[in-house]
Amino acid sequence: MSDKKIISIEERIPQLKQSRKKKANRRLVFYLSIFFLLIGIIVYLQSPLSGIKTIGVTGNTSLEKDFIISQSGIQLGDNLWKVEQKDVKEALLKIPEIKNVSVKRNFPSSLIITITEFHRVGYVKIDGSYFPILENGTELINQPMNLPNGDAPILLGFEEGIYLSEFTEELTNLPLSISNLISEIHWIPTDENPYRVKLYMNNGLEVHTSIRRFSQKMLAYPSIAQQIDPNKPGVLHIDVGAFFKPLNENDEEVDNDEIEG
Repeated sequence: MSDKKIISIEERIPQLKQSRKKKANRRLVFYLSIFFLLIGIIVYLQSPLSGIKTIGVTGNTSLEKDFIISQSGIQLGDNLWKVEQKDVKEALLKIPEIKNVSVKRNFPSSLIITITEFHRVGYVKIDGSYFPILENGTELINQPMNLPNGDAPILLGFEEGIYLSEFTEELTNLPLSISNLISEIHWIPTDENPYRVKLYMNNGLEVHTSIRRFSQKMLAYPSIAQQIDPNKPGVLHIDVGAFFKPLNENDEEVDNDEIEG
């Protein structure tokens, strides 16, 4: 005979009832949790708890934080979840200096605006004031400055817009590492060559070159400058090739010194 104990249906009924009761309780707890969670969310969204308490701005270099916030249309206390990110982006992209915008909500009450600015490639001097020029060619004529910020070279003598426009494009393509070496750029056209420019470098070296293919020609400048005695005054000419003309005591150029670019 088998040793297995036979359990009657009468004995199993209490166990089944207990198991069903536990399952029902778990369902009740789950549904109640969902219910109170939804209630909590609704209360949060309708209460001052969802109001914006802090607005952060990152990525700005030339634009002030307060200016960006004021132009965004967002105010402290606005409902965090009712802020239309699309509207904020559209408002800020109207600012000429801004290239790109992203908006991020940080629970429970913070908003972060991240912007990318157009790089400033130069400052053109007009009637004693300096006007920033952006990498997309925009000249900020409504933002005159008494002094430039020193983050881009000063452009002098560019009286004809067509040459300034072409040169702005060249400056945009010039690596920042080389652009940072330039202090001033003077447009010095001649009848034979209206594209001539003269550069004053931060190390005191004077460079003569051309607007055309400027960004390509200046790529060789760092290696060329290392071959020139900093105590020897003269003019570096960079065009098809490169050569250095020392100056005599009368500040006149003398025989060329050939340089390997």
